[in-house]
This record gives sequence, C-alpha cells and structure tokens, in this order.
Amino acid sequence: MPFSEDRTSDLPADATSTVHSLPDTLTLTGLTALTDRSPTIEIHSIDMGFYLVRIHLDDQMALLVDDAGDPWRFTGTAWISRTLAPLGFTHATLTWAEVTDEMVGQTTSPAPLAEVIAHGTRIALSTHH
Repeated sequence: MPFSEDRTSDLPADATSTVHSLPDTLTLTGLTALTDRSPTIEIHSIDMGFYLVRIHLDDQMALLVDDAGDPWRFTGTAWISRTLAPLGFTHATLTWAEVTDEMVGQTTSPAPLAEVIAHGTRIALSTHH
C-alpha cells in the first residue's frame, strides 16, 4: 500500500523523496518511518560473518546505512536482531550471493529480487540475553 498524500509529511528526509519511491539507501530513522508499511527485511550475507540489511517494499530495494551514509555492515545476525527487533520487526530473510558459477568462469546474471527473497531462509529477529 503506497503512502497516502497526508502521510508524507511524517517521513524523515531520507525515507522517501516522492510518495511512491523508496530511496537507494535508508538510515535506521528512515526505516523506522516505514515499519507500518511492513517492508520485507533481507539479511544479505556478503562474506564469512559479514551481513548487509536490505529493505524491500513495493518491488523496490534500499540498503540500510549508518548516519554517515556508509553501508551498515553487521558481524552477526544477533546484532541485526538487536537493532531491528526493538523497532517491531519480527523476522527477516537470510540470503547469500551465489558465487559457484562465477568461481569456475561461467557467466551469470543476477536473479530477480523476488526470486532471491523467495529462496532465502526465514529467520526470527529475537535475541535472548
């Protein structure tokens, strides 16, 4: 469901520039403004023990960044859970880059985002201390 005209004034500057557009990057503040729209949270494994968070909404994707605009790189899914669970997010989809064809010299094209999410692993965002 897209933003209604009367809700756009509630958004921080980094949340959206137009009513139906998701920016390329979002800070935690921008993500907080989207929680009522139920975005899909993707935890993308980029290397052994490094994870990026990508937000999917209305067939668009944004990368979670810190206040300096740099990609927020997490060293474990527990840190992601501790960051996002207090905002009301209960689950995410864990995905990873498929590099096996690339490693043997085969040309590959990226899978569509919907396919990547569909074949990811659903994980709970709950951390018990």
